[in-house]
Amino acid sequence: MESEAYRAYCLENVAAHYDVVLITDAEPTWERPYLLDWEVADPTDQAALTAAALALTERHPVAGVMTWTEWYLVPVARLARRLGLPTPGPEVMQGCRNKATSRALFARHAVPSATSNGVRTVAEAARAAQHIGYPIVLKPTARAASAGVIRVDTPEELPDAYAFAAQAARLGAEGTEVLVEEYLDGPEVSVECVTYHGTTTVVAVTRKTVGLPPYFEEIAHAVDAADPLLATVAPTAQAAVQALGVTDGVSHVELRLVDGRPRLIEVNARIGGDMIGHLVHLATGVDLARAAADIACGRAPDLTRTHSRAAAIRMIYPAHPGTLTARHLTDGFAEQAPWLERAHFHRDVGDQLMLPPDGDLFTARIGFLITTGPTADVAQDRSREAYRHLTVQVAPHPTAVPAQDSAT
Repeated sequence: MESEAYRAYCLENVAAHYDVVLITDAEPTWERPYLLDWEVADPTDQAALTAAALALTERHPVAGVMTWTEWYLVPVARLARRLGLPTPGPEVMQGCRNKATSRALFARHAVPSATSNGVRTVAEAARAAQHIGYPIVLKPTARAASAGVIRVDTPEELPDAYAFAAQAARLGAEGTEVLVEEYLDGPEVSVECVTYHGTTTVVAVTRKTVGLPPYFEEIAHAVDAADPLLATVAPTAQAAVQALGVTDGVSHVELRLVDGRPRLIEVNARIGGDMIGHLVHLATGVDLARAAADIACGRAPDLTRTHSRAAAIRMIYPAHPGTLTARHLTDGFAEQAPWLERAHFHRDVGDQLMLPPDGDLFTARIGFLITTGPTADVAQDRSREAYRHLTVQVAPHPTAVPAQDSAT
């Protein structure tokens, strides 16, 4: 279950310091040990969310409301305002969720970003691409997790790519346009920020590995508390958060380094996914989940670094789509590798795996490996070592082209 695999640490860390009451779209299972109480409601349904919250406030004093789920940012901000609790304005969250709005605000505040045009037809996309110049990137204006994001190198590729992006865009709650954007050529990083009463502190920078072109699947991350890149990217990340009007909360700011200079991709007004908050905690000692809870309750977060090291995560993807038939580490390896913080599988033998364009990270990933070390280079070397001790076997679908049937 992806929510448990990638977000259980958030709930665990918050519950270590606060009594937690949860609104969830299904009866809680793994969450129960961390909960004081709960209500079942669809968090994207504002009326249902509010009714559930009011029921909880009848039973418990509620000091703050928070979410680490991208899809819930706007409804949760509206809920917090309804309850009179600390929150960035719903309109601020709307601006973060709608990438067209974000681009306009970046331009207004002179934050370096990508040239971008919103379109609703493939003909409009073709005109925008001609103006911007290939290669371009197509993306939904209000999605997340790289859903519907694709690089396009030539006009001939545009029709199919547009159909792929538009299909995902239609599911956007805060906008349904497709954005045609300049391709930012350079290493991708994210900057993990905490904002309290309008002051943004940059806690860490995450170096990313993106794969499966022409898609933008994030397949690895590394956080080094002593990363020298922090000084380069911090001012741009802080300016981006300010441009969007975020006055309080944890932000995951994505950018690329083009000719060594930061250019904004987007600001996600929540803790980064893919266990990035956990990597930050391992590397620096700063607990982003607790910081988010503190801010939601109107308290100043403690951002004191207690150590300086590095941590890395590598996602486990199949070499091709098909049926998972085996996944395991070499017997005894984990016991001999104390730097292997965890090896987690959230796909079981018999599960069907689909890669883009037919699937996404939710249908493709098998699990992940987290490693630690004194530096990011060491943590990543250890990640590669652990991967060599990993066996993954996938039986191709009958229509799939056979490929190497093991972890690569």
